[in-house]
Amino acid sequence: MFSLFNRTDPPTAAEAPPDNAEEMPVPAAHYVTGNPLKPPFPEGFETLYVAMGCFWGAERLFWQIPGVYSTAVGYMGGTTKHATYREVCTGRTGHTEAVMIVYDPSIVSAERLLKAFWEEHDPTQGMRQGNDVGTQYRSGIYTTTPDQYETAIQTCNIIAHQLEQRSMGPVTTEIMHAPVFYYAEAEHQQYLAKRPGGYCNLRGTGVTCPIGVDA
Repeated sequence: MFSLFNRTDPPTAAEAPPDNAEEMPVPAAHYVTGNPLKPPFPEGFETLYVAMGCFWGAERLFWQIPGVYSTAVGYMGGTTKHATYREVCTGRTGHTEAVMIVYDPSIVSAERLLKAFWEEHDPTQGMRQGNDVGTQYRSGIYTTTPDQYETAIQTCNIIAHQLEQRSMGPVTTEIMHAPVFYYAEAEHQQYLAKRPGGYCNLRGTGVTCPIGVDA
């Protein structure tokens, strides 16, 4: 992924680029599933947001899970409204690269999605993920329901214990109720489906998250 400054300290509001007036245009349909990228989504479906480094590989991870209806990539947790990719990569907007996951809870649980989240990246690296360094690569879980938030905390405690047992950690993942999700540019949506040989820096630690088990 592209980064201008590899910045690892959170920016101040004064440093942020000005807001952009227009929402980023994105395709109406998901490149893989054919389902909508934007709401309204089917009644009873839920939305969870995660950040785990470069959003290209992270999005692919989740659209392959049965029960996931749609995914999209975007920016969360920063200052500039409707930020562009280049602005986010300066480290001045404060956003992280995030994935929106829309899922049918009768088929797949938030717990199952978070198991994949914890196992498929390194949640101990702070403002980086492998070779990708910068605030936009930090780990995060952004919830939309009380049950999701509770599950995020519970699974975080489980994986933190597993990592500690292997002399790894501490977990640096931020967990919060979801801030505004700003869609990324159309070229980034389902990027690795369009470019199967494209860049993916998604790497796990080899540590499993034994959900449903007191650890």
